[in-house]
Amino acid sequence: MNSRDRVEKLRQLMKENQMDAYIIPSFDAHQSEYVAEHWKGRQWLSGFTGSAGTVVITLEDAGLWTDGRYYIQAEKQLEGSGIKLFRMMDPGVPFYSEWLANVLNEGNIVGFDGNVFSTTMVKRMEADLKAKKITLKIDQDLIGELWEDRPEIPKEPLFTHDVNYAGKSRVEKLNEVRQEMKNKGANYYILTSLDDIAWLLNIRGKDVPNSPVVIANVIVAEHTCYLFIDSCKVPASVKVELEAEGIELKANDEIQPFLESLSGDDAVMLDSTRTNIRLYNAINSEAKKIVSPNITTDLKAIKNDVEIKNLKACEIKDGLAMVKFIKWLKDSVAKEEITEIAAEEKLENFRSEQEGFVGPSFDTIAGYKEHAAMMHYKANKETQHTLKAEGLFLIDSGGQYYDGTTDITRTLVLGKLTDEQKRDYTLVLKGFIALSAVKFLHGATGSNLDVLARQPIWQYGIDYKCGTGHGVGFFLNVHEGPQSIRNDSNNVTLEKGMIITNEPGIYLEGKHGIRIENMMLVAEVEKTEFGQFMNFEAITYCPIDLAGIDKGMLTDGEKQWLNNYHQEVYTKLAPHLNEEERVWLREETKEI
Repeated sequence: MNSRDRVEKLRQLMKENQMDAYIIPSFDAHQSEYVAEHWKGRQWLSGFTGSAGTVVITLEDAGLWTDGRYYIQAEKQLEGSGIKLFRMMDPGVPFYSEWLANVLNEGNIVGFDGNVFSTTMVKRMEADLKAKKITLKIDQDLIGELWEDRPEIPKEPLFTHDVNYAGKSRVEKLNEVRQEMKNKGANYYILTSLDDIAWLLNIRGKDVPNSPVVIANVIVAEHTCYLFIDSCKVPASVKVELEAEGIELKANDEIQPFLESLSGDDAVMLDSTRTNIRLYNAINSEAKKIVSPNITTDLKAIKNDVEIKNLKACEIKDGLAMVKFIKWLKDSVAKEEITEIAAEEKLENFRSEQEGFVGPSFDTIAGYKEHAAMMHYKANKETQHTLKAEGLFLIDSGGQYYDGTTDITRTLVLGKLTDEQKRDYTLVLKGFIALSAVKFLHGATGSNLDVLARQPIWQYGIDYKCGTGHGVGFFLNVHEGPQSIRNDSNNVTLEKGMIITNEPGIYLEGKHGIRIENMMLVAEVEKTEFGQFMNFEAITYCPIDLAGIDKGMLTDGEKQWLNNYHQEVYTKLAPHLNEEERVWLREETKEI
């Protein structure tokens, strides 16, 4: 079946179940950004492969809502499906539940699988649909009925993440959580987000591609921590270790009865944006509910000294892999056939040679020429380009290592550039340097600083429809909150020890895409009578391609920043390279 056929099959099933609309999001039962194949129902139905988006099917209409990263990709992948693209970041575009309120009739029924919808999202839908008395049926997994060869929920064994990497034991972390529970008046805390669970218990797994997490749920009580997990996933030695530290293992399907068994004397803390509606509804109605952001989200966002030391060492390894890759590519592109996929595989090979490498931290974006204009492009054998000694090649990639998670983008000059390409490359670099070099007063958020990266680009009437930076986990998810740098509201203060990316870009459909990205550590600079001043320390070590720069567009200050950065890159990496590689790197990091 193609997407159009699947939509029609779904509509037939909707009629049989007396539904007027059905919603399929991108999430799993833990509200993860990246999910195991079992939960890729939206992709299976629509053909759209991006990580973010929601499909809504009515008996007559169909729509996909996604953000600016995926507009170009979604337009191409939805062709022929009968599903209309709603560009959700554009002015005047209604949210999907607002759209449903407009197109449905009074008293209609909307269905979905409540396991993959957060409590917050369901409550928003209820509010949007209330005026028309539209009913929500939250226990209908129609995709599961249609998808005959649906992959099973993964059952990969978990493993422990040594405290020599993590810096804090699980007992220390649980004690911090329990103190915050006490402060909020809670004696139970529901934790369902997979990266938070992995961080809290110092465990990792292989259940989600590129993210070393374990499918499980946790409830922290005053003296016991309950881990709800398929028992086959826990090796005997790990079970002994966990139980010795007050962690009691229970079957995954025991969590709802557990929540139902709570009493009116209990107070349950949960994050309604991460807890699915089925679990929320299972909590005994007499128990008090305390809705609050996950305690662990803030705790894991600020890296401890051991994590920071490990991550900086990890970034040197990752920089070495990048340097070897870039040298190989520039030496080889005019001599042999190199496709986008071949380049992607070559870079992963270089990373795999580094100690402690586990795998990629996300699907590599390797886009040549106009393919790079799709922000989250994924090369495939049918449509990939062969690289030539001309134009721009964007490669956005990262690694998972036991001692850290990396994320880096470089746009590489493979040969002659047009004036427009060189201008745009330099504008992106100017925005990148402006954010890299900023000194700011403590209390600032990423939303306060986002304009710095956009200003040089805005001067030419250009913008990029995505954020400028995101937090990064430690041997965890490559996208991690709560901090971010973006032009919509984020009230999270940038704190010492946070890791965040800096990745402005220019994306011109049908022409080229340019992005430069480093990971940065939020650091303290000086304290004066006016307060604590902060800055960003670049912890990604890899040259920025000098061949793309129109030097006349750079100020003396920008040139000085770039020269200083390149000197640090050379100093960090050169001792680990052979003579030929050192000579090459010296040229790539020369002063301008």
